[in-house]
Amino acid sequence: MTVNVGTIDRIARALLGLVLLYLAFLSGLPLFEGGLMKIVAAAVGIVMLIVAATRVCPVYSIFGLKTCRA
Repeated sequence: MTVNVGTIDRIARALLGLVLLYLAFLSGLPLFEGGLMKIVAAAVGIVMLIVAATRVCPVYSIFGLKTCRA
């Protein structure tokens, strides 16, 4: 797969992933005590971290988008 995620996009995704995982597991907020919101936040957080690590976004590939220079 071709790299299609730039540096700023990568940093934003990594931060968003970490925030979502924090909210899901450590925040103690009532919204995330229920099962559905906790699972959704954790799943999206993990996906964001994977995309940040691999620099490949499948959604960007489908639409032909790139946020990197290469």
